[in-house]
Amino acid sequence: MRIVVDYDLCEANGICEAVAPDVFELDDDENLNVKTGVDEENVGRVRQAVASCPKVALALDESG
Repeated sequence: MRIVVDYDLCEANGICEAVAPDVFELDDDENLNVKTGVDEENVGRVRQAVASCPKVALALDESG
């Protein structure tokens, strides 16, 4: 499973970072960075962050 970010939609409002700060980070220029992949420990928070994105800029690719 991997996190997919549509940077054209992302407004860098930081909700994902608030939900899963170990995974998502806004840099000084307010660009979203994905710091790590999805694992057993953070999958719940990542799913919550994806579902909480107001611009639907985050998705999970579960094909692999």
